[in-house]
Amino acid sequence: MGTTNRHQPLKLMSSDPNNHERVDKKIFVRLLKLSWRYRFGCARAITLQLLLIVSTIAALTLMGLGIDCLRHFLEPETPPPRWPLGLQPPEGWGLLGILGLIALANIGIAGVRYCVSYGYSLAIVRLLQQGIVVDLRARIYEKLQQLSFRFFDSNTSGTLINRVTGDVQSVRLFIDGVIIQGTTILLSLLLYCVYMFALHVPLTLACLLTMPLMWAVAVYFTKKLKVAYRRDRDNFDKMIFDMAERVQGIQVVKGFAREEPELRLLQRDNRAVQDQKQVIFRLVSLFHPLIAMLTNTNIIILLAYGGYLVISGQFPLGTGLIVFHGLLWRFSNQVSTLAGILDNLQQSAAAAQRVFEILDAPVEIRSPPQALRLSKARGSVAFKNVSFEYLPGERVLDNIDFEVKPGEFIGILGTTASGKSTLLSLIPRFYDAKMGAVLLDGQDVRKYDLADLRRQIGLVFQESFLFSSTIAANISFGHPAAARAAIIRAAKIAAADEFIETLPQGYDSVIGEAGCDLSGGQRQRLALARAVLLEPPILLLDDPTAAVDAETEAEIFQGIAGAMQDRTTFMVTQRINVLRRADYVLVMHRGRIIQRGTPAELLKIKGYYRRVALLQWEEEDMPAAAGALATP
Repeated sequence: MGTTNRHQPLKLMSSDPNNHERVDKKIFVRLLKLSWRYRFGCARAITLQLLLIVSTIAALTLMGLGIDCLRHFLEPETPPPRWPLGLQPPEGWGLLGILGLIALANIGIAGVRYCVSYGYSLAIVRLLQQGIVVDLRARIYEKLQQLSFRFFDSNTSGTLINRVTGDVQSVRLFIDGVIIQGTTILLSLLLYCVYMFALHVPLTLACLLTMPLMWAVAVYFTKKLKVAYRRDRDNFDKMIFDMAERVQGIQVVKGFAREEPELRLLQRDNRAVQDQKQVIFRLVSLFHPLIAMLTNTNIIILLAYGGYLVISGQFPLGTGLIVFHGLLWRFSNQVSTLAGILDNLQQSAAAAQRVFEILDAPVEIRSPPQALRLSKARGSVAFKNVSFEYLPGERVLDNIDFEVKPGEFIGILGTTASGKSTLLSLIPRFYDAKMGAVLLDGQDVRKYDLADLRRQIGLVFQESFLFSSTIAANISFGHPAAARAAIIRAAKIAAADEFIETLPQGYDSVIGEAGCDLSGGQRQRLALARAVLLEPPILLLDDPTAAVDAETEAEIFQGIAGAMQDRTTFMVTQRINVLRRADYVLVMHRGRIIQRGTPAELLKIKGYYRRVALLQWEEEDMPAAAGALATP
């Protein structure tokens, strides 16, 4: 409500590298806890992946068995093939029959793989897109609704949107690309390793000599990628922020012919993101060839040592060397992919840190444990020695003290940044006072149920925000079940009915984003109608006529005067003609009340109120100015 963004953005991590390490471990533990919520979906996906691995090993074994059968047929002096699990074809079967049986078995395995792969795809979509992403976005949005205005003052909308969208997708990567794939890879490595040892222990040990080196390479590149991904997220955040700000301020950009400089700024942001992506790409591009080179080294060892074993008759060609080659090739690929899992871990951890910053943000404004319920307030308001500051040591309000009776109209006048809007924001608890108390009907507002409190208050902000929906939906935003007659009545009170009826579809007309296709005065009148529809005991009007002309201002106040009947109304405004209708006026300067009294009393006293009144009346050439000037 007209506050100044002077807060530092929310930070979870310090610049201490050791603290980075501690936080990374904490984030990893939290990601594991998050994954545990979806353990059954993860277990289903991992089971299906293991079935695929087993079917791959079975198909590989059958291929080797076919090669051994063919070799034994061509070279009878070679040992007969070793059938798995003690299975043996009936005696008298020829080579074609055996090969046909192996082919049919392979076709059956292919059919099983097709069904398992289809089931896995469905399970992943259900788990990730329809489960984790939806749930996490809902949790973040729910938390955002609980946070105070202080949080939104210090965090840009572009950054928050990026966290709700892109970062949530990256957190999903932890479950898919780390938990599921990582568990699957580790289990597959175990199966491949056991099978290779079962085939030939010395050959397996010889071929796995390069594995420690492969792991060392993976760890080295993982550390490099950790820093690179953090910088990438920061650069992307800045680009989103600058782009969102320029789009929102497009009128200013065009009005000052700043298209080219602003384009260069966005191009610079874009290049920073692109350059950091290139850093990541180069690291990944260096990593994979190194892993491939080490993998080829294993194949060379296999061909040399394994070929010797086959030639010497110590190792079968098909179920031995061929199957071993297939297992070793897959084993090496899985090790390479395991390094990619570490890459996924860094991406998801960097994104999770930013998501958890929102989920961990302290909820400063909440209902107390034993909250007082408030069905209908009388409307008396009091500020008891209230002080408030956004930053420590910088008071925005200083020792504010006054009382308002139910139904009174309080005008608030003051210089820019004098704390007028901040004062209003303490009544519905957008912020809480640092010292003193704000009372409603004699009770500290912090004792009431928060939703009950805010339902007693109708609000019109300095800059009225409208949603991309119908006129009727915008007016009834705070009371969606309101009848059309009530909506029209509220619009008439706010002097909005006349222009609404000129629209093609009247109250069913859909307005553009933030009401961009309406004038400032039209947007403000719709905001007034939205507040009036609630029929609240208290109205807070933060300069509601700043964007309208004198004639429209008169129309609005002619209608809203009826809405003020029996309602406590606070209005921030610089219009003396409006303040003359107030029961009481507070004049503020640098967070303090420097004058207070009825409009007539303040007009007789030399001070800010009198100076503003005389200036406005002289500009309007009003006869009252001459009489006022003669007042001592």
